[in-house]
Amino acid sequence: MSWLKKIISLPRPQQRRQMPDGVWLKCPRCGEILFRQELERNLWVCSRCSKHLRLSPEQYVRILCDEGSFATLFGGIRSSDPLRFRDAREKYSDKVKRAQRGDPEREGVMTGRARIAGIPLALAVMDFSFMGGSMGSVVGERIAKLIQLALQERMALIIISCSGGARMHEGIYSLMQMAKTCAQLARFQAARLPFISVLTDPTTGGVSASFAMLGDVIVAEPGALIGFAGPRVIRETIGQELPSGFQRTEFLLEKGFIDQIVPRHQLREALALLLKHFSDSARCTRVSQSVPPREPRMHGQ
Repeated sequence: MSWLKKIISLPRPQQRRQMPDGVWLKCPRCGEILFRQELERNLWVCSRCSKHLRLSPEQYVRILCDEGSFATLFGGIRSSDPLRFRDAREKYSDKVKRAQRGDPEREGVMTGRARIAGIPLALAVMDFSFMGGSMGSVVGERIAKLIQLALQERMALIIISCSGGARMHEGIYSLMQMAKTCAQLARFQAARLPFISVLTDPTTGGVSASFAMLGDVIVAEPGALIGFAGPRVIRETIGQELPSGFQRTEFLLEKGFIDQIVPRHQLREALALLLKHFSDSARCTRVSQSVPPREPRMHGQ
């Protein structure tokens, strides 16, 4: 029975502790395993390769806006199903409900009033986790109303774009939002009010072909994918090989399509500096317009 005694005397293996889901995340670029809490402290930027992971609108608000200054607007504008679209699996209206996750105000963009460094502004942040941040009639209407509000109250406008483009489920209704938002921006910029466009990964399709590229200043996060059609479609259309990284922010900065690449850690500071510059310029303009011109004086008078 010596063998039985040996088996009984063997130390029992310790039970492995189960780690909760989501504690560790894998960087999609370099494959580094990242501790979630450390990633949050680093504003969701990979510490190894500086990949900027996608954020929710609420996370951008916490990072950029003065604490407690953001107030949601136009949440009552809800999706409809004008085309009664249905694919092989489910109806469009059911897709929207599933994407809302129990929050009927949730859509592809969050809009509201905010302050950055004490300066009031109108802010829109797109949500890629909601049907790819696609621009349907609700997204277009919320952005159009936000522009109207900023024009009425003479505030600066910031739109943080993150989108796969137009929402195919709404057909022509989705494409109409491109013209609608651009028309409102034309009125806004004719009033000489500042619009700062912030491009994040990805900004593509109808969003990049409309309001995202119409900013007085266009700022982008590092490494973001920005373009209209995908590389494969472009390559097959023109029949030529494309340069490496031609739709990334670094290439677009080199070609003059964007004004500045700003890492996420510096984004609040950069936006505050731009807003202060525009507000000071507007104040100088108002003062110069209020002072009557001097009568020309002859030499010796």
